[in-house]
Amino acid sequence: MAKNKTVYVCQNCGAESPKWIGHCPACKEWNTYREEIVSLSPASTVMKESPRRKPELLSGIEVNDSDRMTTGINEADRILGGGMVKGSLILMGGEPGIGKSTLALQVALAIEGRKVLYVSGEESEGQVKLRAKRLEGKNDSCFIYNETELESVITQAGAINPDLLIIDSIQTLSSSLLESSAGSVSQVRECAAMMLRYAKESGVPVILIGHITKDGTLAGPKVLEHIVDVVLQFEGDGNYLFRILRPVKNRFGSTAEIGIFEMDATGLREVTDPSELFIRRDRDPASGVSIAATVDGLRPFMIETQALVSSAVYGTPQRSSTGFDTRRLNMLLAVLEKRAGFRLGVKDVFLNIAGGLKVSDPAIDLAVVSAVLSSNLDAPVDHHTSFAGEVGLSGEIRPVARIEQRIMEAARMGFGEVVISGYHRNIREQPGVKISKVYKVEGLVRLLFS
Repeated sequence: MAKNKTVYVCQNCGAESPKWIGHCPACKEWNTYREEIVSLSPASTVMKESPRRKPELLSGIEVNDSDRMTTGINEADRILGGGMVKGSLILMGGEPGIGKSTLALQVALAIEGRKVLYVSGEESEGQVKLRAKRLEGKNDSCFIYNETELESVITQAGAINPDLLIIDSIQTLSSSLLESSAGSVSQVRECAAMMLRYAKESGVPVILIGHITKDGTLAGPKVLEHIVDVVLQFEGDGNYLFRILRPVKNRFGSTAEIGIFEMDATGLREVTDPSELFIRRDRDPASGVSIAATVDGLRPFMIETQALVSSAVYGTPQRSSTGFDTRRLNMLLAVLEKRAGFRLGVKDVFLNIAGGLKVSDPAIDLAVVSAVLSSNLDAPVDHHTSFAGEVGLSGEIRPVARIEQRIMEAARMGFGEVVISGYHRNIREQPGVKISKVYKVEGLVRLLFS
């Protein structure tokens, strides 16, 4: 007869305790421990025992490009390394309303001629149908299944034998072998392990949609990220239309790629030219605006940096930034005051990355400094000039990575001048682009406003 035991599990990190405690010693969160009943019954017998196999020599295993299955969406295929590997387990997480279910359904509709089983634990079949009617793509072999019981999902998958299985979401699945509620740490761990076993034995790629916690990390135990083969993070701002799909983990490709989408009435549209999305060239030059050549992953694009410097109305000057680290902004202002002689300590400084994009690339420093100086002097920067360089504490302009990619992107977008660090060597010239090199912040001031 099966025996049960009661444990308390942290719903944030998965740590276990024999008794309830208010403060988790592992993740330092408060009031996250919940009581869960763990059954000590034998291992699950839902799936058939796999036949005994012998170890194979690595040199004798044949792998070819046909082991990958394209999603029908170029941006998704690129960040996956060319498509989904057969038998892989893919976890996609993001904030509520960001478009996870929409993207998963678009993938199901874009794979024409292949059977897809879309398991929805959050929406009924009718609700999924209403969402599918406004999306592009049509797949007559797409099955919709509204179920939250793990055993029923595996049974139906075995009967349909799909080419792709999508679970929306992993937090809604529950196994009858465990008495804890759906979404608990033990249920998420067990369901993910069963999905992994199904994927490896059947060779069917499985996409799991996961929720995130309040601090932006994937909900559930950390072991969940170790189980899966690919972890995709869906990022974006609800006030803007663009979305970024970023691989956090990828066993079959690079994690340096990103996919950019734009949300519209027909779903998520691929953005093949992000520079056109983040900059505007159809307006008169204005002070406090500069263009930075940045790189996110392996993709270069141009972004617009906006700054506003004004006299402080209150006793303490304000420092505010959107899309840029405020602490780094304070450092750059201190460099300008110490090394270039600009008295910015008594002025309000506001910085904004246009389009709602959040940038951590240090190469944007030069554009930020140029925008702040332009607003402070009320002198516009030439709108045919772009910037790529990191500013050090001594006021020197430091070289940045992938500078030739940045220059090529600036040339493609029609910029006639690119300001970079003077410490770059052997830079290939681009037709129609003037490369200006500066070594110090003082040199930047003379170059732009002399």
